[in-house]
Amino acid sequence: MEQAPDGRDRLGGSPGPPVESDGTGEEDVRPAVEHQPADAGDGRPAGAAGRGEEAAQRALVASLRLVLVPVAVLVLSALGAFAYGAAEFVDLVRKAVEHPFPVGSKIGLFLLLIDLFLIGATLLIAALGFYELFIDRLDDGSGTRRLPRWLQMHDLNDLKARVIAMIVLVAAVSFVEVLVDQPDALALLELGGGVGLVIVALTVFLRYGGGPRGRD
Repeated sequence: MEQAPDGRDRLGGSPGPPVESDGTGEEDVRPAVEHQPADAGDGRPAGAAGRGEEAAQRALVASLRLVLVPVAVLVLSALGAFAYGAAEFVDLVRKAVEHPFPVGSKIGLFLLLIDLFLIGATLLIAALGFYELFIDRLDDGSGTRRLPRWLQMHDLNDLKARVIAMIVLVAAVSFVEVLVDQPDALALLELGGGVGLVIVALTVFLRYGGGPRGRD
């Protein structure tokens, strides 16, 4: 059956397969090739694989919200430490009014208050660090940070540095608290040596074990 130059059948008028010339005057008729969606490599179309990866990424990003659980626990723990310190202060004032002397026995109680408030502050710093690192920055909406500069955290090294610094401070205050009431010089020396080793180890780790930021 003859075909028109535009590929239509002369009798029926229906389009035929594309007609190409091979340069010899003969016409080459090739069937049309249907395009199939690309394969993702495991038998699934690429579109399905992309949607699956996107869903997995959204799930992982949403899982970061789980950090709100330790943030809430740390904030409540800090509140408990502050409340316990306030209650201890009231009891200390009552004891000081009833029995003001000797004064030396009351110094350890005041140091205990410092310990409690330092522990509460450490817990609160950890909560702020977890929130800023995993959830969002604490700012006022215009890009201005609400936290003071020394409390702003950009990575885990920043959080680690602040928590370790607070632990060292708590250890030092706790040792002084024992020093006030410890009559045994040998036991005090052993305790001081142990606390000193811990402080040195934490300081060395903070200085040399914190990655590039710790070695600056």
